[in-house]
Amino acid sequence: MNSFHQSLERLFETGSERLAELARHWQEHANRRTILVLVFAGTTAAILYVSVIQPPEDFPLNALVTIPPGAPLSETAAAFEAAGVVRSGFALKALMTLMGEEGNVHAGDYLFKEPKDLFTVARAISAGAYGLEPARFRVPEGATTKDMAVIFGNLERFDAERFAETARPLEGFLFPDTYFFLPNATDEIVLDALRNAFEARMAELEQTYGTSTRSRTDIVTMASILEKEAKNTRDRKMIAGVLWNRLDRGMLLQVDAVFLYTIGRTTFDLTMKDLASDSPYNTYRYKGLPPTPIGSPSLDSLVAAMTPTKSDYLFYLADNDHVTHYSKTYREHLRKKRLYLGS
Repeated sequence: MNSFHQSLERLFETGSERLAELARHWQEHANRRTILVLVFAGTTAAILYVSVIQPPEDFPLNALVTIPPGAPLSETAAAFEAAGVVRSGFALKALMTLMGEEGNVHAGDYLFKEPKDLFTVARAISAGAYGLEPARFRVPEGATTKDMAVIFGNLERFDAERFAETARPLEGFLFPDTYFFLPNATDEIVLDALRNAFEARMAELEQTYGTSTRSRTDIVTMASILEKEAKNTRDRKMIAGVLWNRLDRGMLLQVDAVFLYTIGRTTFDLTMKDLASDSPYNTYRYKGLPPTPIGSPSLDSLVAAMTPTKSDYLFYLADNDHVTHYSKTYREHLRKKRLYLGS
């Protein structure tokens, strides 16, 4: 009996060992299959990410990419691939279809500040997340339309040449200020904003100071001269009084600021040839105000032109310390010129 039990025990032990060995073999085989599946899946995912999902190397940063109104998904996907936003237009179309967003293509201008993958681009298109943020632009007092064409030149839809041509007749009537424009702002939008700002400010000034016997064009032209001739309110008002006096007496204005506008020369760079040049802006040769303003005056200069300090002065000069001296006669003016400028 004991021999029988021992035989059974040996049989069970042998069977258990065999089963354990088979189990080990099965587990090893299963582990190898799992590893192979994981390696295959990982490799496929990596290839898919590199070839389809990740942003292209030439991703268009800070550039406008446009979806026209009514453009179908297939056209949009192809355009985004052509622009370098996605690696595959087919993949973009397939992804948006799987997301159930094939009918939610939002038209407009898109801008990306950093590279975006396929999923992020798809979400942006379906949600209308354009990525457009206003940019700050400062138009300084005294700026000309040429200056403004350069200032706004970084706007992608801004045509600097067209702006310069269209804005030229509005010289002086575009208000210098800080503006905020979206990256897709056109030159027409910019010009309208500058002109509207000027009209609003002039309306406020005219309401505050009343109408003047001078025309608006004369006031703006005078203010544009004052902007370049003086840097503080007192001198601007004093010089405005002097220049209006000269105009009323039929005298030549003889201001140097116009040469900065026409030939880019300051007082210290002018030559006798410049002073004799045949230009309608040459106030040493032609009486009256220049034919147009010579820049965009500040509020302070506009107010000075509208409210000049009344005096009998007909001459002024600035010394080397930028202090302005006024004279009633030419003889007095020459004396102060010798005294303060040594000439």
